[in-house]
This record gives sequence, C-alpha cells and structure tokens, in this order.
Amino acid sequence: MAKSAKAKVLIVDDEKSILETLTGIIEDEGHEVITASSGEKALTLFSESSPDIILMDVWMPGMDGIETLKSMKEKNSDACVIMISGHSTIDTAVHAIKLGAYDFMEKPLALEKVTILVSRALEKQRLEKENIALKTSISLQWEIVGANPGIISLKDKIQKAAISQGRVIIFGESGTGKELVARALHNASDRKDKNFIEVNCAAIPHELIESELFGHEKGSFTGAFESKKGKFELADEGTLFLDEIGDMSLATQAKLLRVLETQEFQRVGGSKKIKVDVRIIAATNKNLEDEIKKMNFREDLFFRLNVIPIYVPSLRERKDDIPLLVEYFLNIFAQQYGQKIKKISKATLEALISYDWPGNVRELKNTIERFVIMNPSDVIDIKEIPSFKGGKSDYSSFKTLREAREQFEKDFIIKRLQENNFNVSKTAEELEIERSNLHRKMKSLGIETP
Repeated sequence: MAKSAKAKVLIVDDEKSILETLTGIIEDEGHEVITASSGEKALTLFSESSPDIILMDVWMPGMDGIETLKSMKEKNSDACVIMISGHSTIDTAVHAIKLGAYDFMEKPLALEKVTILVSRALEKQRLEKENIALKTSISLQWEIVGANPGIISLKDKIQKAAISQGRVIIFGESGTGKELVARALHNASDRKDKNFIEVNCAAIPHELIESELFGHEKGSFTGAFESKKGKFELADEGTLFLDEIGDMSLATQAKLLRVLETQEFQRVGGSKKIKVDVRIIAATNKNLEDEIKKMNFREDLFFRLNVIPIYVPSLRERKDDIPLLVEYFLNIFAQQYGQKIKKISKATLEALISYDWPGNVRELKNTIERFVIMNPSDVIDIKEIPSFKGGKSDYSSFKTLREAREQFEKDFIIKRLQENNFNVSKTAEELEIERSNLHRKMKSLGIETP
C-alpha cells in the first residue's frame, strides 16, 4: 500500500510502552508524532497543534478517552479520532462511534492494522478536502458577477423569487447567463438539497423530447431496451430547468401544459400515472409573445410559465461590468490550468470594453480562456493577439487569401453558433448548409462547442 502524505498524529495513552510503540510505527510511515499521557494534556495539544489524526486510549486516569473525545468534537466536529482500548466492549465501541470517533482498535495492537487504519483515515480526509474544493470551484463557476444596476436588480429578483414556489421564465439573449440565474434560484430555495435537472429543448430531437421529459417503458419504441426515468421523475422535489423552451414543438407543449396543471404524467408506452412535485424554471432567447402570434408557441402555456418573469441584461447593456468579469475569468482559468494569475494590459481591456459581444458573457469567457492558453507572458497585451482587434480579426495581416478566408469563415461560424446558443442544427439551417457539412467545416477550422 502506498504511503499517505505526511500528517501530524497525536497519540494519547497513559501507558509509556504504548506511546513508544505507536510513535515508532507512525514515524516509520513518515508522519510527525506528538504525544500526551492524559486527556487534559491531549486537549491542550489538540488546540495548539491541530493534529490530522488522533489515536486515543479509552481508559485513562482523570479525564478518560470518551470525555476527551466529546470535548475534541465540540471544539472541532471534523476531528478524526481513532479510539483504542484493551478492555473494550461492543457498547463502548458503539458509544465512541456515535460520539463521532472514526474507528475503534483493540489492544494488543497489530502493526498492520494501525498503519492501514491511519492510512484510510488520512485518505478519507483527503477526499473530503477535495470534495470541499470541488464544491467551491463549482459554486464559483455558477457565480453571477457584476455591479451594474441591472445585475444588482437581477440578484434582488432572484432572492425574492427563490423563496416562492412560483414558476419562473428567464428571458435574455444567448450567452447572457440564463442557466446561472436558474441555478441561483434553485440554490437559494428550500429545494436546494434536491436535484437540479436541466433539459435543453433545442438540443434534443423532437421525436425524443417526450421520452426525455417523461421517461419510457421497455419496448415502447425501437431502441427502448429498458425502462428509463424521465427528467420530471429525476427532478421530483427539486427543480426542472427547461432551457430554450421556445424551441419546443407544439405537440410537446400540449403535453407539458397538462403536466403543469396536474403534476402527473405517464411514461411513453406506460399506463401508470406518476405524481411528482417539481418546480419549473424555463428560459428562452426568443420573444415568446411574437412566437405566439406566429402560432409557434401556445398562449396558455406561456401564461402558465410566466408567473415570475426575469430578464437577464446583455453584456452590451452592462459594459461597466467587463473589467470585473475579466478579472473573475482570469482567476478561474489560472486555477483551472494551474497557472499564475495573468494580468491584462490597459489597451487590451479597452478593446474588450469597446467590442459589442454578440455572444455576451459566454463569448467573453471563451475569449479570456483563449488569451490565457495562447499567451505565454504574464501580461496579456493586444499586440500579442493578432486575431483580436477590438473583437474583430484583422484579415489584412494574413499573407494569403486562403488564410484570410479560413479566419473569416471561422469568425463567421463562431458568431452564428454563439447567436444560436451553439445549436449546430439551427446554425446549419440559417447558413443554408447540411448539418454534416457544418460539422466537417467546424472540425477543419478547429471550432469546438462548449
């Protein structure tokens, strides 16, 4: 077994021979050891030294191990304590575990068991720390950054809407951060400990959207080799986020409307009614009132969803937030790529502020990530980024017509993809080319979807 990273271990026992034996075992594993012969002394060292692991005898004169364990857990509930006893009973072991002990060992102590138990305890701590770091990193990725009045108003609306059970529909251009708003609503609600399930209505083929939402039974259609829960079931007691709902077919809209009215549905090919408790948050980059006039969206569904409307401003409407967003993304990508945090020159920042950002915050984020990856120096300067001239490529800088044409095609396709929330099928339709041809063109130009 590979040795764990070096740790500080506190050993507590009133028997000198046990202290010496355990010290030798633990130090041989490469860890630092401090010792105490009483509960009182152990508490002092615990406060002063913050050990990673505590090995402690149950039976000691004065303050015994159980009382010491209680005091340690009161001071730090995360304290990792392994109890030791030569006179143990099942009741004592169970009592210690209930008080928060990590595990229990009996004397005489076996060298192998001591090393394995300490190694496992340290591995558990490492995983817990990684989990905390991961959650922190994830929460940072979903943070709504900005001090513009429009963003302050948006955050205020989120807090007010989150505590209700009312349905919310989020309006805004592609790339403005509608999913961030949806997650913020969920995380500030009393459903935050339940599932947040997302469905991109524009990305799922119309013939599969019903199965995605409501699930299906085995054999209900070709390829249904087993029963499958739909997004509504997965989101039970939590939140279901219907992104780009303006792209949902009229047939699916009708079925969704019935579910919103009754909170129950049947899987595709099933006969059993399934009852759920789901809060619906929808989002769209379309003007749904215009879509209703065009007969593309049901008016009754719109009224059902539009209980609390929230508008997310475009980046053009809050350019004063660009310096904050740039700093935020520079920090995020430095952490992600394990680099020193880069700085950005005044000229580059001015160019970023002067650009209109049709792809909004998503486009800015992708641009900063490209700057971080492609720029080797500590300061990102506009002179070192020939492809970004106030947000536009300087095609005259290319030597050949072929190079300039390829860069133009790349910029043009990326812009259209961003406008369509990176929906390849929709972009291909607008560009009047086959979807497969667009995929090949994207691959040849090195364009990747998020």
